[in-house]
Amino acid sequence: MKAKALVHASLVTTIVLFATLQSAQAQVPCNPTVLPSATLFVNWPQYRYDLSHSGCNPYESALSANTVGKLVLDWKYAVGNSQYPSYSAPSVANGILYSAGTGALYALNASTGVLSWDYFTGNILGASSPAVANGVVYAGSGNSFVYAVNASTGTLAWSFFANGAVGSSPAVANGVVYIGSNDGNIYALDAGTGALIWNHQTGSAVTSSPAVTNGIVYVGSDDNNVYALNARTGALVWMYPTGGYVNSSPTAAAGNIYVGSGDNGVYALNAKTGALIWKYVTGNAISSSPAVARGVVYIGSFDTNLYALNAATGALLWKYATGNLIESSPAVANGVVYIGSDDGNLYALNANMGALLWKYAAGGPFASPTVANGFVYAQGGADGNLYAFHLPAD
Repeated sequence: MKAKALVHASLVTTIVLFATLQSAQAQVPCNPTVLPSATLFVNWPQYRYDLSHSGCNPYESALSANTVGKLVLDWKYAVGNSQYPSYSAPSVANGILYSAGTGALYALNASTGVLSWDYFTGNILGASSPAVANGVVYAGSGNSFVYAVNASTGTLAWSFFANGAVGSSPAVANGVVYIGSNDGNIYALDAGTGALIWNHQTGSAVTSSPAVTNGIVYVGSDDNNVYALNARTGALVWMYPTGGYVNSSPTAAAGNIYVGSGDNGVYALNAKTGALIWKYVTGNAISSSPAVARGVVYIGSFDTNLYALNAATGALLWKYATGNLIESSPAVANGVVYIGSDDGNLYALNANMGALLWKYAAGGPFASPTVANGFVYAQGGADGNLYAFHLPAD
C-alpha cells in the first residue's frame, strides 16, 4: 500500500466561482417549510448527502431548471477502466472531491480535477462511496477492509477487517462509523481508532448503506429485511420483511423510512415502529436508493423508469423512461433531479414534472450523481472516468 501527496490547487479559484451566489430566496429547498440560508460553499460529504440519506442538496443556486440545459463537461479523471469501472458516488468537502475508484481512493480539486493524493488499497473500492467527517475519509473495499484516511494528506489512519467485501457506504455520526459487509454484519466502529463497538448479524450480505437519525440506524439486507437498530448498542428496534433483497439504502424523512426492494416495491415504513404506510409496485427490481424532497420520493427501477411518488400516499406523480436499467440513485437540487442509467446517459429532469432538461452520453452505465456548488459529478461510462459538469463561463 502507498499514499502519495501532491500539492493541490488553491481553493481561491473555487471561492471566486461562488462569490456571486444567488440569494437563498432563489433556491428551492428540500423541505417546503424551511428556506435554505445563503452560503458561499457547500459540502456533499457522504453518500446521499446527509445522515438521513435525503439525496437533496438544499443550497444549490447556480444550477436550476432554467440553467441546467447549458451544462458542459468541465473535466474528467480516470478512476476506473472499461473492465472494472467504478460505480461509487463521489463526495465533496472543503473544495476537495473524494472518489472511490478501482483499487484506490482519490482526492481531487473539485473545481479543476487536479489530483491532491491517491491511496492504493490493492483491491476494488468501486462500490462504497466515501464519507468525510472531521478531517478523515472513510470507505469500504472489495478486500473486506474499511479504510480511514487523512483527508488532507492521504495517509492511512486505520483499517478494519470486516470478513467480507464492503460495498456498503459508511455513515459517520457522533464519532461512530456505521457500515455493512457481505459477511452479513452491520458494524459500528469508533471513528477515531477503528475499534469495534458492536456488530449486528443479518441473514445475508449487507450492501445497503445505513441511514442514521434520532438514535436509530436504518439499513437493508439481502435477507429481504429492513432493519432498525439502536445506534448506541446495536439492539434490534424493529425488522420489516419485504419480498426481495434490500440493497437499496433507506431514506428517513418526515417520520417515515423509504426504501426499495428486489420484489419490485417501494416501501414507506413508520420510522418508530416499522409499520407499513404504503407500498408502490414498479415493473422490476429496485436497487436504486430514494431521494426525498418537498414531499416527493424519487427512485429508479430496473424497469428503466425513474419514479416520482407522493411521499405521504405513494401515489404516482410522474415517471420517466430511460433506455436501460436504473441502478443509479437520484440526486435532487434546486428543482432538478439527476439520475444515471445503464443506457450510458446521465439525465437532468424537472423535479416537478419529469420533463427532460439535459442529458450526457458517455457510452456506459452512470453511477449515482453528486451535485454541489454549481457542479454535477458522476462516475461511470465505458472509460471508467469521473466526470465533472459545470455551466460555461460567460
